[in-house]
Amino acid sequence: METREKTAFRPYVDVLLDQLEKRADGTVLRYLDEDVTGSAFRASIYRHARALATLGVARGSFVALFAPNCPDALAIRYAANLLGAASMFLPAIASAEHRAAYIARLQPTILVAFAQTAHLVPADVNARVVLVDASGAAGSRFARLVRVQSALPMRCCALPDDLAVIVSSGGSTGVPKASRRSFAAYSAMVSAPSREDRRQLVNGALAYLSQVLVDNTLIGGGTVVLKPCHHAAQTLETIEAERITDVLLVEPQLFDTMDHPDVRKRDLSSLRSIAHIGGSAPAILRRRAIARFGPVLTHLYGASEAGLVSVLSPADYLADPGMLHSAGRIRPDVAVRIRRADGTLAHDGQTGAIEVKSAAVAQGYYHQPAEEARKFNDGWCATGDVGFVDERGCLHVLGRAADVATIDGVDIGPAQIESQLCALPEVRYAVAVAVATEDNTRGYRWNAVAVPWPGKRIDAERCSRKLESTCGINVARAVRVVAAQYVPLTEQGKVDRAAIAQMAWLAGALPGAMCA
Repeated sequence: METREKTAFRPYVDVLLDQLEKRADGTVLRYLDEDVTGSAFRASIYRHARALATLGVARGSFVALFAPNCPDALAIRYAANLLGAASMFLPAIASAEHRAAYIARLQPTILVAFAQTAHLVPADVNARVVLVDASGAAGSRFARLVRVQSALPMRCCALPDDLAVIVSSGGSTGVPKASRRSFAAYSAMVSAPSREDRRQLVNGALAYLSQVLVDNTLIGGGTVVLKPCHHAAQTLETIEAERITDVLLVEPQLFDTMDHPDVRKRDLSSLRSIAHIGGSAPAILRRRAIARFGPVLTHLYGASEAGLVSVLSPADYLADPGMLHSAGRIRPDVAVRIRRADGTLAHDGQTGAIEVKSAAVAQGYYHQPAEEARKFNDGWCATGDVGFVDERGCLHVLGRAADVATIDGVDIGPAQIESQLCALPEVRYAVAVAVATEDNTRGYRWNAVAVPWPGKRIDAERCSRKLESTCGINVARAVRVVAAQYVPLTEQGKVDRAAIAQMAWLAGALPGAMCA
């Protein structure tokens, strides 16, 4: 029985390579405005696999990459998995000390860096470092090693339960965690149906959801367009020029893109889906995005540890505009339960901690047993978010547990604050995050960054009165609002909480005051 099960198992990388063979003469990747065919990309994967094997990478090894968004980075990840080794795209943690500690905990067999990312490698890293496309003898040596390898096909050495992929969390609440998935679990995740005519734009760090979208697109026979980073004008230009059908934007990127003046100049008719991720984007901003882009907005709620939990599709919000206040319908293959503060499970409409269970939930954290024990329990994953499920089966996410507070008997999350601020004519965008306990010296509960429309000035009294009239005086007093020309973001495009805390501290705002 065991032999039949192992024979039947097909790792995702084998399926992907078969698809590349079918599309030997077709374009599978677009990078720096150049086409990469299926045969060329397939050969690159095989050559990189044999090159890594000569460096000692084998089944059970772990290859970590500081990688730019480029074909070679994808080829090396697939090559590592082809050998039965685990792979990971490392986050570019800003602090050199934290970055070194993160890598020391992970203990990769080989650490791969590129010319653009070599500066991220700690000086005293305890791993073999491989430089790709870098100046100097080391970079040239690996390039020569890859070139002389055979491009003949080879099959994946992995077994279903072998470790395949380690994924960094967003790190918006501190040093990122690293969740792990087996070849069986990850292969099932990326094998969902995908249209052959899909043209997926990936224009940011090859983080968790981006790499899933790349794999799913290629396995489905589509094409991936790679851009080094996100800029609103460039994203809009690329959608038009490349006839992009699908794009992923984290919510701050979505809001910057929808408000860019080029939205009105570009032909965006090829778009079928703008997937945006985040827990609780205010409905007022989603309505504005739909008005600018048309009915193509798809809201995804999930996490690197939990997988995809709920989806709000264009059809959903067209059928019922009230659903824009939710994170969408819970996926059929996902179980969600809400745990109240007293430990009991909530009924529909009752607020509590969101826990999920599905085949997409990670098997745990890598080399973090204490954190794993707190996060995962009997197949259930504690998301760290607070919310509730309504009578329609829609999930509502109030925010991270640390961002939600009960004031005057009402659970208040960032979205309630952001919605009221964004309703003011001078406010284009607003983000609210919890004030750290050690910084809470004046009774504030949230720091809110409000970004004005061009030529507008944010009015302190209007913000205070708006929050007071809609949320109550105690909520208004608990919010410290800082006016700024931008919201600071992490390398993954998510809200940078530490930078917002620093911004608020420097502003030194008094209750209700606004600072430029």
